[in-house]
Amino acid sequence: MKALQPQGAFLGEQNGPNYGPMPTIRRYHAGCVDRAGAGVLLMGGAGSGKSDLALRLLSLGFGLVADDQVLVRDGIAQAPSELAGLLEVRGLGIFRLPYVTETRLALVVELAAPEARLPMPARHRELDLPLVRIDPRAASAPQRVVLALDCALGRVSQVAGAFAL
Repeated sequence: MKALQPQGAFLGEQNGPNYGPMPTIRRYHAGCVDRAGAGVLLMGGAGSGKSDLALRLLSLGFGLVADDQVLVRDGIAQAPSELAGLLEVRGLGIFRLPYVTETRLALVVELAAPEARLPMPARHRELDLPLVRIDPRAASAPQRVVLALDCALGRVSQVAGAFAL
């Protein structure tokens, strides 16, 4: 019995039409929120506080894009269809909430204690976006995300630190 071979231009068939390369879709274990069309990717390990920080940002007017899994293609983030609109709130359960279908990413937040008092500017290696480290346990963590997003978008300038030129 002959094994079936995948066919089609996207799978490498030489004789098929050439549609160009398929866009790369990356899946991240992360959360994502949106404010006025600007997305923030919240990255961290399991139990690091991604969903909790997203919940606190929702109370500041952000919209939920994704919780736990985020798909990113060409800088646009969205939730996998089976998770769209779902947010896990530890100790309460999983909630279905209004959500933003997609957003253009502007900032990556790594949930961790900052390494320096005045950090140097950093960028996410794969996404080539500004990267900041924020301790999600800090009471001011949501406000720090807002301020970092405003810096990333050029709405606020900085003298020294993660966004200083």
